[in-house]
Amino acid sequence: MKIRVGFGYDVHKLGEDEELWIGGIHVPHIKGSIGHSDGDVLIHAICDALLGAANMRDIGFHFPDTSADFKGIDSKILLKRTVSIIQEKGYSISNIDSTICLEKPKLKDLIPEMQSVLAKVMDIDIEDIAIKATTTEKLGFVGTQDGIAAYASVLIQK
Repeated sequence: MKIRVGFGYDVHKLGEDEELWIGGIHVPHIKGSIGHSDGDVLIHAICDALLGAANMRDIGFHFPDTSADFKGIDSKILLKRTVSIIQEKGYSISNIDSTICLEKPKLKDLIPEMQSVLAKVMDIDIEDIAIKATTTEKLGFVGTQDGIAAYASVLIQK
């Protein structure tokens, strides 16, 4: 058996009159992610981690933000396609560990729903998806509520 580790990171600017999508669910808030797709930083970080682990470039290579095909697309579709891409190379997901960096709103009560949605999209056990949320103690672009960031590490096997 061959195992590989991948790491992903994504950032989106926050703006008013935008929707906030994190982990495949809509999060009610006064600001939302600005992006070419729905701006779901958690899913984008997971996609990059999976693609990196399989040595298959990154999310921008497979789903470029210059393509009208991906304008406003639901990031769950991108995640499902990413899982298919790594499966075509013979890999399966062992586990995912992720962290969302956002000052407001607090996400702890929404994490179980995110895990459930992501498990269904990737067809893996909910126990194999860890999601944590943190603030940056009012420091940097996350702390000033100008942006959102997410980190993900994955273990895949062949």
